[in-house]
Amino acid sequence: MSNRLFDASVAPAAVPEADSRGPWAYLWWLVRIRPWPLVLAAALGVLWMIPLALVPLVIGRAIDAAGQDTGQTGLYLWSLLALGLGVLQALAGAGLIQAAVGAEAHALSTTHRVLMRQVVRLGATLRGKARSGDVAASAAADVESIGNSFEVIGRTVGAVVAAVLVAVALTVTSPVLGLAVLVGVPAAVLSIGPLLRPLQERDEAQRELMGVATSQAGDIVAGLRILRGIGGEATFAARFRRTSQQVRRAGESAGRMEAWLQAAGVFLPGLVTVGIVWLGARLALNGTITAGELVAFYGASAFLTLPVSTATEAAETLSLAKVAAGRVCTLLRLTPDAVRPEHPEPLPAGALALTDPDSGITAEAGRLTVLTGPADRLADLADRLARPGPAGPAPVRLGGVPLDRVDPAELSARLLRSGPADTLFSGTVREELSAGSARSREALARALYAADASDVVAALPGGPDAWLDEGGRALSGGQRQRLVLARALLAAPDVLVLEDPTASVDAHTEARIVDRVAALRAGRTTVVLTDSPLWRGAADRTVRLAADPDAAPGGPDRSAGVPS
Repeated sequence: MSNRLFDASVAPAAVPEADSRGPWAYLWWLVRIRPWPLVLAAALGVLWMIPLALVPLVIGRAIDAAGQDTGQTGLYLWSLLALGLGVLQALAGAGLIQAAVGAEAHALSTTHRVLMRQVVRLGATLRGKARSGDVAASAAADVESIGNSFEVIGRTVGAVVAAVLVAVALTVTSPVLGLAVLVGVPAAVLSIGPLLRPLQERDEAQRELMGVATSQAGDIVAGLRILRGIGGEATFAARFRRTSQQVRRAGESAGRMEAWLQAAGVFLPGLVTVGIVWLGARLALNGTITAGELVAFYGASAFLTLPVSTATEAAETLSLAKVAAGRVCTLLRLTPDAVRPEHPEPLPAGALALTDPDSGITAEAGRLTVLTGPADRLADLADRLARPGPAGPAPVRLGGVPLDRVDPAELSARLLRSGPADTLFSGTVREELSAGSARSREALARALYAADASDVVAALPGGPDAWLDEGGRALSGGQRQRLVLARALLAAPDVLVLEDPTASVDAHTEARIVDRVAALRAGRTTVVLTDSPLWRGAADRTVRLAADPDAAPGGPDRSAGVPS
């Protein structure tokens, strides 16, 4: 993909660097950079849960007040208090939904942005460092899991506070029942713990298989035409079916463990409720507590199933979020090949020469240089010319400055590589070709003309404003290649490295493209790696690479061969 598209200067600057040391460190970083949505959600969660916890106690007092011969004043007061608690719960619940969604949106959007920034930094090197399926799964499933964990925090904090409040109230009323609650509820929550680790392990296994399946599906879609040509559709489809069945089995395994977790979240607090009601009934029969207090104890114990189920949900959600955050951290810890030097050297203004001392090749400033030779050597050389490699005795120089000494932002603005791995993204033709930069209609028309792609755009409904599907899959191979070339030409870099830019077009179209590109790029450095005789005929200088890097057919120019 063209390195101009991965200019680090366009990365979101408002988001600080993420803490990628581990999943919990990353989740805590999300909390630290914007804590207020979570704080508000927690406060509203408490205000939402406390009325639920107090209503059974208030109703119990109202029953006792109605049974006394002191008039109806006490009953009315306790009834009004219950009504007030209901109104408070409704208002707090409405605010809690908004606050929780805000916290979730913060986690979602921030994780999306740090992932996009990392993709921008890695650029074309991402393909060699991570599977496309892993990136796609992180941008979809992992981000959603992290967002869900933030949504549940407010309710969880409210549930914990309300459970403590109920336990204290029951203990004041009856120490025996209070002790039963204080022991039973934590025991129910802790009993769920042993199920979390197996669930997490099965989720990790499913997530890994999903990444593999997504990568395979992407390969099949991208190479469908080729697969049809060689009769490989059935083989690749069978391989994908096997992988998808593995994903299904892994999902079923994780689902079974999740079902056990949900069942435990209902069964265990149910046992606590049954025990408290039984004990409370015994105390009521003995006269230790009143009928109203028995009702209050029953309502409170029934309410306690909500904090336990909420805690179960939070434990499950956080377990999934930990797995997701770990995947995100794995991507964030990948390092790009091009790192900004501590003291970058500026490039000279104007046309730039591109020199590779290792191969002896020099693309003179402002001229069209064509490199020919074995395909593997051309591909390796394209990587070397357009991207700073590891520090070595003979780094590639741009305008006399070693590539690894140039600021990556300036390098991507002055040097552009376009090759067969480039792709088209979804969006309008104008947006896609301009790559987010402001370009005039005249510049766009010139680039399309030089790439002989004017007819391609004219045939689309809407012309330059027509919508392109992802990868330009509705276009032929030659049409896609011409639009990719037009995008590179529209960028107008000082140095343009093109890999086989006309491999998918016919000879007549290629001849027009060669002449027009040479005219458009006059005065600027252009390097074309191809075996096409048409490009060689238009070149200011042609260099043929030897098949053996150690061969020296041209004497001192060891690997470059003989200039012509």
